[in-house]
Amino acid sequence: MAGTVAEPRIRVEGRACVLRGDDIDTDRIIPARFMRVVTFDGLGEHAFEDDRRQAKGDHPLDDERFADTTILLVGRNFGCGSSREHAPQALMRRGFRAFVGESFAEIFFGNCVALGLPCATLSRNVMEEVMDSVELDPSQELVLDVEARTLTHRGGTVPVEVPDGARSQLIEGSWNATAVLLEAGDAIDAAAERLPYVQGF
Repeated sequence: MAGTVAEPRIRVEGRACVLRGDDIDTDRIIPARFMRVVTFDGLGEHAFEDDRRQAKGDHPLDDERFADTTILLVGRNFGCGSSREHAPQALMRRGFRAFVGESFAEIFFGNCVALGLPCATLSRNVMEEVMDSVELDPSQELVLDVEARTLTHRGGTVPVEVPDGARSQLIEGSWNATAVLLEAGDAIDAAAERLPYVQGF
């Protein structure tokens, strides 16, 4: 590739929000009734709308300790259920720039990478330690280093898993498929010129 086509996502730094629980699906992340939109604008305010309403203020996204956080810490199989791209869009528009969890649903993971949002995984024991650390001191800054595959928190630096393909896309800036296509415009035109059926053969 001739150069960077989008902003690389090499490191994400900031405070974290702890969202405990496994198998949190996309319908909980953004209920279906909020998907009847032309654009994704405004979805952030409805992230976990039903869960938050049911919790009556006792939800991590309504906890002042986790206000203005940029990294979301989650459990196992986060983002399962339907493939709606509105889920990572809603979380991104809520202010999150990266996710660290025990595991992610495959389509949710892919939708995140397509938005330049890193998803890194940790073993359950280490994930619990990181969550406990953040709940004990929510003011601490975390650093997710995609290139080095590490997560640093007040308890130290731990290795995380980021698949090779996603890691390369994020650090090279090739996660934005539209930008990749636009940069390859000349090559696409040249290939089209060589195809007889494109030239009205």
